[in-house]
Amino acid sequence: MTVLLSTIATLSLLGILAAVILYFVAQKFKVEEDPRIDEVEKMLPGANCGGCGFAGCRAMAEAMVKQDDISALYCPVGGAECMKSMATYLGKVAPEKEPTVATVRCGGVCAKRPRTNEYSGAKSCAVASSLYVGETACAYGCLGYGDCVEACAFDAIKVNPETGIAEVDADKCTACGACVKACPKKIIELRKKWPKNRAVYVSCVSKDKGAVTMKACKAGCIGCGKCAKVCAFDAITVEGGVAYIDSQKCKLCRKCVNECPTGAIVLKGMDPLPKEPKAPAAKPATESAKPAAQPATKPATENKESVNEQK
Repeated sequence: MTVLLSTIATLSLLGILAAVILYFVAQKFKVEEDPRIDEVEKMLPGANCGGCGFAGCRAMAEAMVKQDDISALYCPVGGAECMKSMATYLGKVAPEKEPTVATVRCGGVCAKRPRTNEYSGAKSCAVASSLYVGETACAYGCLGYGDCVEACAFDAIKVNPETGIAEVDADKCTACGACVKACPKKIIELRKKWPKNRAVYVSCVSKDKGAVTMKACKAGCIGCGKCAKVCAFDAITVEGGVAYIDSQKCKLCRKCVNECPTGAIVLKGMDPLPKEPKAPAAKPATESAKPAAQPATKPATENKESVNEQK
């Protein structure tokens, strides 16, 4: 009994001694954290979406406090107002950035892009994309299994059951970029957000040749270049057989929409321009007018007789 009690007492003393040592070591090597980090974290939306490039809002707050130049930092969820409030509190200059919105660049709805087979595996875009091109002949289109929907923390993207294409609610979208990373086909892009959710973009990323694209999807871009020719702002380029509209250069003139023969250019929030009537065909050249008939002249003998009669 005595041995047991002495053992318990010894272990208790050792535990207390270890605790005291650990306490003094922790006090000796503890790192003082800037209290401003807590205040900046409170100003952030707390979404922890990773759209800023950090693991969470806490890491973003630490970067805001520790970095003198915060021009490369931006919280897409909080937006410009959030960045201004944090910069004002820290006495730094807030970065300016135009708002963006996620855009699904695929117009291959069921009516335009018929199914050629049926997929019976896991309903995941990442899994299906790793196995084969998909249920249609287009290897670049939206698979429609909703990996982007699961990645979105703001309920801003859904897969339309009628079209089989992912659609973005621009009013809910925070441009965090989670859906962009989740899409294995890379058809979701962050583009400039125009007032009233207006947009003009090419809803196709297929790099196949025109004939192949048209066979797989009637709404695909065939790379004809007609849109680039009518653009007065050099906002459209055609590379790899597909056209691309630069949202920073585009002025929403809408001329390219009428020129696209397949309807691959999407127009949202605006009415299309009225199509100009075709010029009438040129009429064939008419025969040259015949010269007017010369009045018949009287013979010389008749003129002489009239002179004699006057005499």
